[in-house]
Amino acid sequence: MFHKVLVANRSEIAIRVMRALRELGIKSVGIFSDVDWNAIHTRYADESYPLGGNHPKESYLNFKKIIHIAKEAGVDAIHPGYGFLAENPSFSYACEKEGITFIGPKSSIIELMGNKILAKEKMRKAGVPIIPGSPDEITSLSEAHDIAFELGFPVIIKAALGGGGIGMKIAHSHEELNAAIEQARSTALSAFGDPKIFIEKYITEPRHIEFQILADHHGNIVHLGERECTIQRRHQKLLEESPSSIMTPELRSKMGKIAIQAAKSIEYTNAGTLEFIYTEGNLYFLEMNTRIQVEHPITEMVTGIDIVKEQIRIAAGEKLSFNQNDVH
Repeated sequence: MFHKVLVANRSEIAIRVMRALRELGIKSVGIFSDVDWNAIHTRYADESYPLGGNHPKESYLNFKKIIHIAKEAGVDAIHPGYGFLAENPSFSYACEKEGITFIGPKSSIIELMGNKILAKEKMRKAGVPIIPGSPDEITSLSEAHDIAFELGFPVIIKAALGGGGIGMKIAHSHEELNAAIEQARSTALSAFGDPKIFIEKYITEPRHIEFQILADHHGNIVHLGERECTIQRRHQKLLEESPSSIMTPELRSKMGKIAIQAAKSIEYTNAGTLEFIYTEGNLYFLEMNTRIQVEHPITEMVTGIDIVKEQIRIAAGEKLSFNQNDVH
């Protein structure tokens, strides 16, 4: 087990991780920007180090400075929390290069699943159902119109490196398609630094259901059931609930097996969330979040399983402390 872990985050999630570390008997190291010098997470940590600066780019996104602090503090591992650097493959790779355990999946997996086009193709090859759409990035308007005609309107345009519903645009006709593509491409470039976009068939009456999984380094993978996040505004989740109101034991078993199948296909380890669209008896892979999610306490309340502690144990090389039959 680890002796000391740096938490590369702030506020609520930093406290959440530090509390788990404390209960496991592991020392925590906090980091703080100038404006967070007296924040609760700064004072709660066993040790805290200044990052300097007020802007995230100067502090919580400055992974070179964070790695330097981690080495100075003599930590065994870094927990990224969610947001900031949690799904940044360069940060995970930097940890690997410095011999510091990243509490999460390998950098190569973060990079793969962070690219929605590559992730969909990987899932297709693994036999996981995906939403019909373009097999690669859209490079021209004529190509976009041909694909939209084949799929049938409405269609949705997404950023290849996108997430959180940012920049998605819906087109209900050929007349709307050009503007939607240009807007999506512009947002993709400004928000994610890459203008690549792709097209999918827009599902008009979906249920958005995600499955929490945990996977250790010994080949054990379990799912912790579902969270439903269908109620959204502008593609942003407003409400998460578990269990889902449409879920049956048979459907839960089916979706859980597909989630585990997807995780196995990429040799995933640690905590992750598979997101699906369910409609009219069909389910489709949407994306994978390669980190702990904001809404993880919902699953913890339902199952009684401490996901953050399991993350830490898995990263330390331990086997999962339970199996699928223990999840209720």
